[in-house]
Amino acid sequence: MPDQKYVVVGAGPVGSLAALYAAKRGHDVEIYELRGDLRDPSTTPLNFTKSINLALSERGINAMRHAGSQDLLDHVFSATIPMRGRMIHGKRPSGELYEEPQDYDIHGRTIFAVDRAGLNRRLLDILGEMPNVKFFFNYKLTGADFKRRRAWFEVRGQDSSSGRPEEIEISFDFMIGADGAHSAVRYHLMKFTRMNYQQEYVDTLWCEFRIEPKEGADVHDQKSKFRISPNHLHIWPGKQFMFIAIPSEDGSFTCTLFLPDAEFASLEADSSKLPAFFDHHFPGVTSLIEPSELISSFETNPHLPLISIKCQPYHYSNSVVILGDAAHAMVPFYGQGMNAGLEDVRILFSILDKHATAENNNPDSPGSIDPAFQRGMALAEYSALRVPDAHAINDLALQNYVEMRASVLSPTYRLRKFLEEFMSVHLPSLGWQTKYSRVSFGNERYSEVVAKSDHQGKVLLRGFVAILCGPIVAGIFGLCLTQRRLLGGSSLFGAIRNLVR
Repeated sequence: MPDQKYVVVGAGPVGSLAALYAAKRGHDVEIYELRGDLRDPSTTPLNFTKSINLALSERGINAMRHAGSQDLLDHVFSATIPMRGRMIHGKRPSGELYEEPQDYDIHGRTIFAVDRAGLNRRLLDILGEMPNVKFFFNYKLTGADFKRRRAWFEVRGQDSSSGRPEEIEISFDFMIGADGAHSAVRYHLMKFTRMNYQQEYVDTLWCEFRIEPKEGADVHDQKSKFRISPNHLHIWPGKQFMFIAIPSEDGSFTCTLFLPDAEFASLEADSSKLPAFFDHHFPGVTSLIEPSELISSFETNPHLPLISIKCQPYHYSNSVVILGDAAHAMVPFYGQGMNAGLEDVRILFSILDKHATAENNNPDSPGSIDPAFQRGMALAEYSALRVPDAHAINDLALQNYVEMRASVLSPTYRLRKFLEEFMSVHLPSLGWQTKYSRVSFGNERYSEVVAKSDHQGKVLLRGFVAILCGPIVAGIFGLCLTQRRLLGGSSLFGAIRNLVR
């Protein structure tokens, strides 16, 4: 397929990886970003928070593995911290604090804590070394015509003679929208395709806190700088809310409080109650974060909403597609938001590659390769394939909030996890795995994960019913057999046979 001009809107991890995939295929790539250069420390970070640590799992790693950049993989594995499971924090009736580890995977596989900004910087650095890639920072998408393949951007931070921001017009062959949950590309895409769109705000806000590294740590012992285990995602479950902590390379932990709006409002009215609230619901946190620092972070850091977005289709004709949060923003409780977005990139380009090398079936130009026609077929296939999977992980993310804040304390949850892991180890031929393992340590489609997990749940339920009913059935059979002997005949069994007939 001849080289094309690819325009990527959004220079976050998903947009940057999409640009890398396109550039590696020889296309001319232009990246437009609303904010300034994300490598510049003065650039306002995502959601106006100081730092964002994310969970990177196999899907995201696999997408970067297929990008054809060893430098990127080397960075990923040198700048991440393996997390082998959850660490559940609580207080026993005696008042004793406890920590209870729950491994993610019986086979010892891990997810990784990664600094979003660090990963983003590495991607942009790699792109910056490629001659066919150009950056345009502080450019806001204001209009798009996806039939004529034209777009308009407002240049921010530049004065013009009219006193209004300068606006430029560009042309393109293909636009990739990776500009987040409040996507401008999606907004303009809706004018060209009959898009079904669903947006839901969850009745939960979040606020960021920080556990500082341990002072006086041994420089020869990396783990000594962490005040709690660096190889776990720490959870203080509160049934209706929770507090979590994810490790950072410098020994600190990025912490997040998830709380219903009404609870936030109560604490905002009198933030001095915050330490007592934490001592009651999240025991042990005030020994890791000074009460004064807890109050300061609560008053200074924004209290932000959680949004879940579903839409379809993800494309129009052969000229535009949306990826990542622009297509399927989800709540963060499965740790799959970025991973799903990076996987979008891998799947999109695998389908584009397949159609680029396929025989041309365009009736208007037989015998020649028409990039636009081939791309149009690829985008239609991508939307059809990816929509059910994105909807599935959106739903799983919402469901996992209940698991993290409440179900981790449930004996039923622990029993099912134990049984599934037991069967995974001792009966591997059955292909039995926990839902979490399928999502985080594999690359099978999200919709297939849900179907297989539901099937496993039904099998386990039938097994429990059989175990519970077995003694009852045996007892009834024994009584019938006794009665048969006492009656000296088979009248009862004959009656049963007649009923069956």
